[in-house]
Parts: sequence; structure tokens; C-alpha cells
Amino acid sequence: MSGIDVGEELGARAAQARALALLRIRSRALAVAILPAAFAVVLFAADAQGHLAGPAWDAVRWTVLGVAVVVLLVTVLVAVSVARARPAMSPTVPVPEEGAPDLYRLVRDLADRLDVPAPSAIALTPDCDSWLEDRTHRALRRGPGASLRKGPGAPAEAPDTAPVLVIGSPFLWWMRVAELRAVLAPVVAGTGPSAHPDIAAARRFVRGLDAAIADAAAPGRGPVRGAPLAFAGWVARLLLRACRGHAAEMERCVAAAASMRAQTVDYGPRIAAQEQVGLAYAGWDRLLTRVALPAWRMGRWPSRLDAGVVSALTELSRRDRLADGFALRLGERPACDLLEEPGVADEAASLLAARLFHGGPAESGPGWAPVDWQQYPDEVVDRKWRSEAARLHRVLDNLGVPRASAADPAVPTLARVMEHLSGAGGPGGPGEALAAGIGAAVAREEAEAPVHGGGQGHGGMGGGPADDPLDLWGPGPLPLFPLQPPRTGTELLADHVAAMVCCAAVDTAGAAPGLDWLDGPALLVGGERRADLAAPVLSLVEDGDPDPLLSWLAEVGVRSDKPVRLV
Repeated sequence: MSGIDVGEELGARAAQARALALLRIRSRALAVAILPAAFAVVLFAADAQGHLAGPAWDAVRWTVLGVAVVVLLVTVLVAVSVARARPAMSPTVPVPEEGAPDLYRLVRDLADRLDVPAPSAIALTPDCDSWLEDRTHRALRRGPGASLRKGPGAPAEAPDTAPVLVIGSPFLWWMRVAELRAVLAPVVAGTGPSAHPDIAAARRFVRGLDAAIADAAAPGRGPVRGAPLAFAGWVARLLLRACRGHAAEMERCVAAAASMRAQTVDYGPRIAAQEQVGLAYAGWDRLLTRVALPAWRMGRWPSRLDAGVVSALTELSRRDRLADGFALRLGERPACDLLEEPGVADEAASLLAARLFHGGPAESGPGWAPVDWQQYPDEVVDRKWRSEAARLHRVLDNLGVPRASAADPAVPTLARVMEHLSGAGGPGGPGEALAAGIGAAVAREEAEAPVHGGGQGHGGMGGGPADDPLDLWGPGPLPLFPLQPPRTGTELLADHVAAMVCCAAVDTAGAAPGLDWLDGPALLVGGERRADLAAPVLSLVEDGDPDPLLSWLAEVGVRSDKPVRLV
């Protein structure tokens, strides 16, 4: 037996030991629950045999019986609550086998090489991660997705017991096929421990407790229904606290055993593929926070986020000397070719990302439309600048700031903003009032925006319509994972002044809105990006010094006294 086999065996045994410890906690809780009933049986058996007779023992027997009945009823209540509670399920885009036969074939072959059960289905998540998710609960078996293990002779109604393989969608577009297989090897290897009956039972027990706690905490319960659920949640919380250490150690041992087993498959490529995981995460994070987020705030959602990852990471490879050579990989077959319709999958994952990270609705509609990358500069960047410039002038109007001297004093100009910030109302006083006014205006507009809740899901990739994958998260507020903390008034003011400068550059100096894959909205002057606007704007906003910005405007050829078109 090799060292790898020994390590895997030790990890599997340690995981099983922890699973047994969890099941012993469940058994002890059950034993405590039936203990009064056992005492009652002993007392009544003694009475039947002529022992422990008398009025005092009769009172004891019936008292213990009453306690036993109450405890058993409470036990049944808790058990039913745990059994009926629906475990949380990660929001994903289901991938039926007819929509990705090559991907299913790759995962099935990988499972065969690892000698483990194949996952029951595949789904995509708009994140840079991959994992196995147990969806054997009866409430989670409604979604589409063919089993990897089912063959032509398999019964149609046989339930899938293996976990679902969830793959990060950015991996499919950035990684090559060999890299994806290497990255998925340790994940797929985890189906082996998942098939062990003790580990599976322990996981169901822990997930049931967690689901019962969440169900008890759900709002909108009346007192009649809420009180029993609250008690069941309290009991589940006690049990979960006792299980927490064993559960964490069990999962650590399962991951270690899976990792050891996966070392026999594509070990060399996996080292190089892990570098691509870190690179993909960096590019995905910048794409979401700097490119997608401005579009989401404008009511538009980029429909090809995963394709944008490739452009962003290619640009990062070009700029970063440490990434030299990564772009050469683009000549190999990308993993997204394993999908029959990559564009459909990208669009579904992009819409799910918008809902997870921003809180957008589950489907397109008024004020929430998809946007292609070619339309991004005009539909997002230009609209963003002009909307922020219009808000800036509205706040100035509310503060009673007079229009700048011009041929037509009613039109908005950049000079008005600069005169206000550099004059008596510089960095303090009215300057702070302007920042506070913009912050209040932004907060008010966000509060007035419609709250996007559930709705029709965006379905799968080639199957029929699917249930909304976020319905299982309950009625909690969205977004689930906000990308950025709230911005301060000064930061908002700087953004709005920069937007006004960009509008003036477009209208008076022939500049154009553009898209930088790593930094988001960009100002193009003569076809080249100008990335030196932030410092002059900060000097004006924070110090009331207009000279750096005046020099920048003169260099670009912007006329601050000319009118600017607003939305």
C-alpha cells in the first residue's frame, strides 16, 4: 500500500469516527427523550408482578407516565420539525446533461478514474469555487438535471443519492479543459466519503438541525405555530452546539481523504491549475466590483460576465509581468466548449450574479435590461456620468448655488461646480453640505428603488423552465453578498465631480466613454484612456484647490464654461 493510500485510509477512518460521534449525540438525545417512558414501563411492570404496590406508588406511576407522554410528544414535535425543515441550497444554474454532454462525460470519466460514485448532476455558480452539495432532501429534488450515474436501463423514478457537483462558472471560461479536470479531481473525489452511510447520516442530522434553526427564525409566524417552532429551534440549537466540533473535524477529514485520493489523477497539471484559480478569482472580483456593479446600479446587467472574465484576465496578463505566458494558454481548448450553448449558460450565470451581489430581479423587465459589452460604454458609462452630473446640479439647486456666468445662465456647466468648491464654499462649510446633500440624494433614490423579491426563475440551460433557485433561500433581503460597503459623502462627491468633468470632456473636447476591463468606466481621449483624473478631482473636492484640475482641462481641451447635456 502506497503512502497516498495509507493517508487516504487514515483520513477516511478519522471522518467515520467523527461521524459516529455525531450519531452518538443523536442517540443520546433520543435516549434522554425515552427515559421517562422506560421508567413508566418499569413501574407498571412492577405493579403487574405485585411489587411497588400502594397509593403512593400508584401516584408515582401515573405521574411518570404523564411526564413520559409529554416528553414523547415534544420529541415527536422536534423530530418532525427537523425532518420537515428544508435545508438551505446554494443558488445555482442547473446544467442538464443534454446541455453539456461533454462536461458530463468528463466528470463521469474522472469519477471512474478515482473509483468513486459520480455526482448526481452538475450546476453552475457565479463564483470562483467548486463543491459538492447534498440535495437528497425531498424538497430539493424538483430541479432539472440528469444524473451522471443513470444509464439507459436505470429506473426513471430512482432517486439520486449522490451530491450535486457545483462548478464556478468563471472557471469554465478561463480554464482549459485539462486544467478544469485537474481542479475538479479533489472535488469529485469527495463523493466517495459522501457515499459512506455513517457520514451521510451524520451530514443529514447536522443539516436537519441547521434547517430547523433557520425555520424557527423565519418571520411571519403566528403565536400558535411560532411557539412550537421556536421551542424546536431551541432544542436544535443545543444539539448543534454539541455537534459543531465533531462536524467541522469530520468535514476536514473528508476533504483530506478526497485530496489524497485525487493525487493519483492529474497531480502535475493540478499545481499549474491552482495558479489559474487564484488568477481567475482576482479577475472575477475586479470585474464584479468595477465593471458589473456600475451597470447594475444603472438598471442594466451585463449578459456575458464570464466572457468578460477572459478579457479582464487577458488584460491583467498583459499588464502584470508575473502573468507573462498565461495568455499563451488561450490557444488551447477552453472548458466552456464542453457546453452545448455557452452563451445561454453565461447569460443565466450573469443574471444570477446580478441578483446575488446586487439584488436585481430574477428576470429582465422595465428598468432591468441586459447589456452587451459593445453597448456598455454608451448604455452604462455615458448614462452613469450624465445621471451623476444631473444629481450634482440638482443638489446645487437645492442649496441655492447660483448658475455660473455664461451666455445662458440656465444651462449646467462645469464652471459652476468648480467655482462653488474652490470659492468660499471650499472644503468646509457649503462643501461639506454638498457632500451631505449628494449622500442624502443617493440614499433616498436607493430607498425608493423597487424591492426585487422572488419571481420566475431563469431556468436551466436547455431544459424546461426551472423553479427559482433562490426561492430556497427564503424571504430574506437581497443582495445576499453585497460587493462594496456604503460610500461616504466625500467619495460620492468626488465621483459626481469626476462624472461632470467626463461629461464636459465628451461634449466639448471630443472625448468618448469607454470600458477598461480591470477598472470599469473609462474616459477615452484620442482613443487612449485617461487614468489621471482622480488626483485633480480630489484636490478640488478635499482641498478646494482648482489648479490641478484646471491644468488637466487645458491639456485635454475641455471648456468648463460650455453647457453640458444631462439626462
